[in-house]
Amino acid sequence: MLISGAGIAGPTLAYFLARQGFRPTVVERSQGLRSSGSPVDVRGRAVAVAERMGIMPRLREAATNARTLSFVNAAGRRVGRIPLRAFNSEVELPRGDLARILFEVARDDAEFLFDDTITGLAQDVDKVEVTFDRAAPTAFDLVIGADGLHSAVRRLAFGPEEEFVEHMGVFVATLPLPGFEADPTDVVMYNSPGKAVTIHPSRGKALAAFMFRAPMMAGFHYRDTERHKRLLIDAFDGEGWLVPSLLQRVSTADDLYFDSVSRVRVPSWSRGRITLAGDAAAGVSLFGDGSSSAMIGAATLARALTSGSSTLGSFGAAFERYEAEHRRVVEPRLRGVAPASRLLIPATRTGIALRNAATRSIFCARKATRGANRQG
Repeated sequence: MLISGAGIAGPTLAYFLARQGFRPTVVERSQGLRSSGSPVDVRGRAVAVAERMGIMPRLREAATNARTLSFVNAAGRRVGRIPLRAFNSEVELPRGDLARILFEVARDDAEFLFDDTITGLAQDVDKVEVTFDRAAPTAFDLVIGADGLHSAVRRLAFGPEEEFVEHMGVFVATLPLPGFEADPTDVVMYNSPGKAVTIHPSRGKALAAFMFRAPMMAGFHYRDTERHKRLLIDAFDGEGWLVPSLLQRVSTADDLYFDSVSRVRVPSWSRGRITLAGDAAAGVSLFGDGSSSAMIGAATLARALTSGSSTLGSFGAAFERYEAEHRRVVEPRLRGVAPASRLLIPATRTGIALRNAATRSIFCARKATRGANRQG
């Protein structure tokens, strides 16, 4: 069995399949595990998945110390604040740390091929013939595309990306800030209409995130770093707070991430012996709890494939059970992108002011409740 993608869904799926006697192969385009990426949450049913894998202690050890999200104005004065527990986060940790932990628990029982990618898929009733950019062609019983928003498996087996990926009117960029000193307990966000800049302390490795509202641009490609730098500098030119110094870092960065915030909708996740998982199947690339959904979906797919009534010969029914169950998890999250974007990136000054006032009320109410509880 071949899994494309060594991010979140891929290693999770490999781990559970290996527990049932399979030895899956995982192919990953990157040369190694990526250490960058915004902090992500492991929450809800994903916590139970992590507990079954025995990794919750390691996740908590790697967790960030962020407790609050503060909103500041152009002068750097705090104008709003909200406790991050308001988002019901169980564990927040850097995405790179989550991917590393998942890889480490799966690597002994799965084969990992880094610095390679799938270039062709041809299936018949018995197998899928896979060609790679570097490795020799190989036949597999099943192929699972867990290779993210820009999935090669989805493109090769289902059709062009534009048929399934919808731009949500927002672009996002992240940039590590080596040497930047930040309060380890506080995430800080600056807004102007339709724009947001955040600094997350992320366990002593501060990270800047830029978000701005804009329609899809002609000829946009997520790997065109030089164009991304120009877009960011143009979009945030003239902004206050720490933005000018952050843009100086953007201009010289060699590790800038930039992409559209997109929603993935695929009418059916399976084609014959090929199926999709994680963001390749369904997700929102910023506001959709992607890491938790990926872990839950991978565990659901593994259970469907390895249940007492399933064999590789009955993979079709297993794919159907997996999709039916996991769609119930992801569909509400696909619909939640608009409220999340209004909270984080208000489109008007009035929206920013109302959001800030609401967060001050929430924070004051929570402080009053804690004080009353201590007195009682």
